[in-house]
Amino acid sequence: MGMKRGTTLAAAAIAVVLAASACGPTDDKGAGTAEPAGAASAQASAQPAAADGGAGAGSAGQLAIAGSDQLGPVLTDSAGLTLYRFDKDTAKPPKSNCDGDCAKTWPVVAAGDATVAAGMDPALLGEVVRSDGTKQLTVAGWPAYRFNKDAKAGDFDGQGVGGVWFAFAPDGKKAAKAAPAAGGAAEAGAGLSVAKDPKLGDHIVDGKGMTVYRFKPDTAWPMVSKCVGDCLTKWPAVSPVDKANVKGITERNYLVLDRPDGKKQQTVDCWPVYTFSGDKKPGDVNGQGVGGTWYAVSPEGKLITVQ
Repeated sequence: MGMKRGTTLAAAAIAVVLAASACGPTDDKGAGTAEPAGAASAQASAQPAAADGGAGAGSAGQLAIAGSDQLGPVLTDSAGLTLYRFDKDTAKPPKSNCDGDCAKTWPVVAAGDATVAAGMDPALLGEVVRSDGTKQLTVAGWPAYRFNKDAKAGDFDGQGVGGVWFAFAPDGKKAAKAAPAAGGAAEAGAGLSVAKDPKLGDHIVDGKGMTVYRFKPDTAWPMVSKCVGDCLTKWPAVSPVDKANVKGITERNYLVLDRPDGKKQQTVDCWPVYTFSGDKKPGDVNGQGVGGTWYAVSPEGKLITVQ
């Protein structure tokens, strides 16, 4: 009886194992920690612009790319607010034709401290001098705006307004959902990239801009996830992401873990990765340090243990 009980407990603790010869021992032994890089500069660049009840005029800070089921990748400011372009403007040469009441509904994004999102071409950002002498951010030549009815990160109520206002795609074009490839559509929000947090520095986020985490008890050799059952409800496993949708992340040992429940999980340098149900919007890092076992992940796949 005692032997049977011990065997059952041992099986439950092992959870997930993949015999993958590609995941050999790495320099990332045990916790695998990383210090945040450029925290001071990140803090300076991540000043969100806000207004009562919605978006307001101001600089954009660190731009980000958010995933949308309806629109695909969308360009946002550091607060996660959607950025828009106006069909009545021009990009060559850059010129804004939104003034007066128009600019009250569509607050301009000031040029200044804006920095590109991870994987975005820095050459896309520029500025244009408006009729009142102020400078406005441009993306691929198009002047950038917010919409005053977007109240929170992830809103894009300005999309398609009047048939002339559209959210920016990361390349400066109008955001539009790509047609699904043959064989079925990819998971909504699929993708991994790098975001910057004032405290954590560079860290991995998924296609929706949600922070990605590692679990300290997991191992990379062999690849083992010890987050099972109720744990996965709170810490959903990141589904496999095609390398074509990965930007800024070390792709060494970028493998997929076969879980015992039949599902597949993405790993970064053989470490299983997760998101946190307690993060409600892009930029949230509420899972950082939870239980002393959950931490954000550096672009190299290491734990970022700063609090």
